This record gives sequence, structure tokens and C-alpha cells, in this order.
Amino acid sequence: MLENIRNIFLRQLQNTSLQFKRYMFDTLDMDDRMIGIIGSRGVGKTTFILQYLKSLDLPFERKLYFSADHIEVASRSLYEIAEVFYKEGGEVLAIDEIHKYPGFEKELKSIYDSFDLKVIFSGSSALELEHAKADLSRRAVLYRINGMSFREFLEFETKERFEVYSLDEILTNHTNIAMEINAKIKPFAYWKQYLQYGYYPFYKQNRKNYPLKLLEVVNTVLESDLPMVFNIEPKNIFKLKKLLSLLCVSKPYELNISRLAAKIGINRNTLYHYLHYLEMGGLIMMVKQSARGHAILSKPEKLYLGNTNLNFSYCDQSEIGTLREIFFVNQLRALHSVDYAKNGDFLVEGTYTFEVGGKSKDFSQIRGVEKSFVAADDIEIGTGRKIPLWLFGFLY
Repeated sequence: MLENIRNIFLRQLQNTSLQFKRYMFDTLDMDDRMIGIIGSRGVGKTTFILQYLKSLDLPFERKLYFSADHIEVASRSLYEIAEVFYKEGGEVLAIDEIHKYPGFEKELKSIYDSFDLKVIFSGSSALELEHAKADLSRRAVLYRINGMSFREFLEFETKERFEVYSLDEILTNHTNIAMEINAKIKPFAYWKQYLQYGYYPFYKQNRKNYPLKLLEVVNTVLESDLPMVFNIEPKNIFKLKKLLSLLCVSKPYELNISRLAAKIGINRNTLYHYLHYLEMGGLIMMVKQSARGHAILSKPEKLYLGNTNLNFSYCDQSEIGTLREIFFVNQLRALHSVDYAKNGDFLVEGTYTFEVGGKSKDFSQIRGVEKSFVAADDIEIGTGRKIPLWLFGFLY
């Protein structure tokens, strides 16, 4: 039963390079028995799993990978495949695209309880909600992975190695850090490219067709992934697409929930749920006031597309101010909380206030605010509390 699956897996391993590894290869704790890798479509979940399996010091027969939506899996249950694999001496089982398999929660639970196997599964970010149905929260450790940071993009393009810096290191020592990086490479030689096509690793496959490929990813999320997990009726998929288009042409701070709902033809509560679905799919980011929490029905203060690449592919025009804020929120949110700030643009970790702008951005809007900083575009090296915006791309 496993022969065809093994042959497919072998070909995939042979085509998997270990030359470039994403940040999660060094940061995720992979020692637990059941691990879920979640993240928006196209950010590199499959590549990471295959790299991890290839790097394991185990005989090929003791590890197995397959996609849950593959034709070879259609006639068998995940449990049956896991049982045969285990009886043949298997130790590590990886299941990709698991959100496309009906009832995956119960099957994962049964596999965990029945066999002494290490199980890795991956799928849509929506799994973060769905896993609770089968009480996987007691069994599985979930890791959300992001698209490439600016640092990773530089490594991908230049083959140079660059250090990861904590937020505290950047805030307290950004001048020296920026000088060291500029001594190795000129970040602005790659800055615009990253904003346009550097977030999703698959840009390397065909840079010319990248915008079209990215639109295909967006459509797959809207037409397949989200409806499958959230039971969205087909007639409402168009409303999700319309909502995304409206967000694309709107300024993030000119948000009127009632007007937006009316344009799409839905009520406010449904709009809040749609926004939540789009955020879980990695297509948008919502910035809310920290005091209001992050409940689904709480009003966001700012709405953005999920990363700058989406703006370039999905919008006819992109304001530079919006792109700057998207980059900042996207890179910070990988590891930190980012909320709406009454004085300034963003409140990070409930402590640090940031204004985001160009090189002429001053401190007038955050004058007198403790622990406040300016994240400024168009500067290679900053001083004091004025930090180069691009440097926040070195957090992971």
C-alpha cells in the first residue's frame, strides 16, 4: 500500500535542497510527538517539512511524507496508512495539506493515541481554530510560520549570512547593527524587490510570472481553503473577493465598518467574520486597540493586506505610506504583538510606540511619549530613536 507513496516521497526528497533554510529550521522545537505547521499558503510549509525529513539521521524507510489530498490517499484513511507505516518500522510521519482531509482531527487523535509515531502535519492557518474540535490542543504543538523576512530574502539573493536580532537589540543598538550590515551589503539595492516579490519563496521559480502565481494563491485561498474550513457558501466567495478589492484601494486609517459592509451587501457581524477569515488565510492584517482585545467581533482600527507583495499583485496602485506600514506590521507580528496606538501609529508589546514614515518623519506626533521611536524609510543608518525601517526585517 505504501509503495507508490514512498516513490513519490523519494522523488520529492531528491528534489529538495538544503542549501537555503528558512528561519524556523533553527528556531522550532521539533521534539514533540505531534507538531502542526500552520501558515498562509505559499510561505514554505512543505519545503520546510521535506528539508526537516531529509536532514533527519534516519533510514528512508522509517520516515514518510504525503499530501492528504493526493489521489493515492483518497481510497484509504490516514489511520490506515499510519498503521501500516508503523507496523513496517516507521518512526516519523508527515502529512501535508491536512485541512483538505475530512475529519482529520479525529484521525490525528487516533493516530497519536494508537501508535508510537512522531507526527508532523501542515495546513491552513485556520487550523488554529479547528484543532480544538478533536482536543488536539493536548496532543499537538502548533507553530505558525511566516513568509520570508527581509533578512531571509537577502540571504536567498546574495548567499551571504546575516544575523537575526531581537527587538531589544534593534532598539538599543540599531546604529552599530546597521553599520555592520551596510559593510557587507547595501540593503536598498534589494529593498524594492523585496516589497514587490520577496515574501513568498516561490518567486524563485519564475520571477516574471510571480504576480500571476500570487493571484492564483489568493484565489485558491478564497475559493478552496477558507470555504472548506469555515463552510462558506459558494455564493459568498464573490463577497470575499470584493472585500479584498475594497481593502486594496482603501487607506488603512480610513476605515468605516458600516460603509464597508454596505458596499459588499452584508451586515456588520458578517463583515467581522469575513475579516477574521481573511486574516486567518494570511490575506489581510487587522490592527486593533489592545484594550479591546482581539475578539472576532471587535472593531479593527486599521486594515491592511497581509504583506506588501499582495499590494503589488492585487492593487493597481500602492501608496508608499501604506507599504511602509504593511512591512512594519508584517515583520513585527512574526514575534510580537502590534496594536493600534492613540499617540503614534503602532503600540508594540504594549510598551513601545512607533511612528512609521519616510526619512523626514519627525517626533512631533509622539512628543512626550515614553519609549517612542520612529521607523524611517529611505535611511541606511539611524541615530537615537530614529531607526531604519528596513532593519525591522531582521527580527527573524
